[in-house]
Amino acid sequence: MHMGKYPVIFLSLKDADALSYEDAADALAQIIGNEAGRFPFLLNSGKLSEIEKEQYRGFTIIRNGIYWMDRGLLVSSLKVLSKLLFKHYEQKVIILVDEYDVPLDKAFQHGYYKEMVSLIRGLFGQALKTNDCLQFAVLTGCLRVPKESIFTGLNNFKVFSSDDIRYDEEFGFTDAEVQKVLSDYNLQEHFSEVKDWYDGYRFGNADIYCPWDVINYLDDLVTDSEASPKAYWINSSGNDLVKRFVDKADQTTKNEIEQLIAGEAVEKRIRLDLTYDEIDTSIDNIWSVLFTTGYLTQAGRSESGIFKLIIPNREVREIFVSQIQQWFDQSFAKDVHTVNELYHSFTSGKAEEIQKQLTQILGQTISILDAKARGVEKENFYHGMLLGLLRHYGNWSVKSNMESGDGFADIIIKPEDPDAGIIIELKYARTFQELDKACEKAIAQIRDRRYEEALREDGRNDILIYGIAFCKKRCKVVVEKM
Repeated sequence: MHMGKYPVIFLSLKDADALSYEDAADALAQIIGNEAGRFPFLLNSGKLSEIEKEQYRGFTIIRNGIYWMDRGLLVSSLKVLSKLLFKHYEQKVIILVDEYDVPLDKAFQHGYYKEMVSLIRGLFGQALKTNDCLQFAVLTGCLRVPKESIFTGLNNFKVFSSDDIRYDEEFGFTDAEVQKVLSDYNLQEHFSEVKDWYDGYRFGNADIYCPWDVINYLDDLVTDSEASPKAYWINSSGNDLVKRFVDKADQTTKNEIEQLIAGEAVEKRIRLDLTYDEIDTSIDNIWSVLFTTGYLTQAGRSESGIFKLIIPNREVREIFVSQIQQWFDQSFAKDVHTVNELYHSFTSGKAEEIQKQLTQILGQTISILDAKARGVEKENFYHGMLLGLLRHYGNWSVKSNMESGDGFADIIIKPEDPDAGIIIELKYARTFQELDKACEKAIAQIRDRRYEEALREDGRNDILIYGIAFCKKRCKVVVEKM
């Protein structure tokens, strides 16, 4: 009944990204100018006056190969363009705006939020309020900006959020749809990995897959049946919110992030009516934004309105892990005193001091271990963490998984002293009671497999060997001299 009936103005504001307000306003003008450029027939319309045709020309000036519009025309551009289309077609216009909140997000990040709010309020206010040429408009975005911010006085719109039942299956693919498309391409055996990586979003009463991810992974699989899943959605957007969240996390929030990464839920009250300039006023507000932007999803809701939040899938979990690793490296690099103490303890053979220092570091950081991970995977985490710590000291040669003797040593260090060498073997213990035995096993492995050979070949005979065992946020360190 409605197909092909209405003229349509479609805008995607995802590219309205700039470091300054002036550049952002120019980007918006180009986006609207490009859309106006789809209707050149308006210049020949017998239903438009010469003044109206001149208005249209003002939206579609081309300079240096791009559309340019006088900034003074920007605020009224959508309303005027809808009026011109209405007069030509004698039919009211539909306005579709995708990612309408991106200009506000970028303005918030780069420090011109108030100016952008004023511009967006004027642009949308004229286009959507008292516009007799408008049939209806649809705006989509991640953050539900309240009407007090940019929709002042506009009281005839409906808002559908991720917790609403209506249209819940329209936000992405359902289980049945993913199984069907995999079957169509004879790729049914990949269902479990698609579900692990890209499922998990909860809209209303529906469990939803991210459609962008599924489509891109299928495209890769059609070309290469051995293709591995990738973080397609995450790589197409910024991760500033997760970084902001991790940077602001206090100890309580760090513990909650650990719960999330371990696959557990965190209960939070969510606000769906935030403005961007409220985000940093409380860590609780960032929880809300992570939920509305898809970094967290709901696993249930209490009668009092408290949401049970979880990380939806493996793709998003990897982003949290990546940001936490970056935060860990950056924060530790700034702590010069702790760095120097740790290095001095390793070269001096002070096992108790190393144990104390590593335990303090573990206690202050966010664990990124999945509770369901195998022991070797947990061991790899501690390996990576310690390797990152040791590599902050630029005067050492630090090698990981280096071949020596009859195997591969976890970490071999060549300190500044040409006679000295350090070998470290790491183990993961399932319980605190097993830490001592794990250290003994690590020391025995170094000796039995003759990991010191690479150091002796380099003329380094003053060698310290360390067995270090970890269990959660505790560790045990044993040192011997060869």
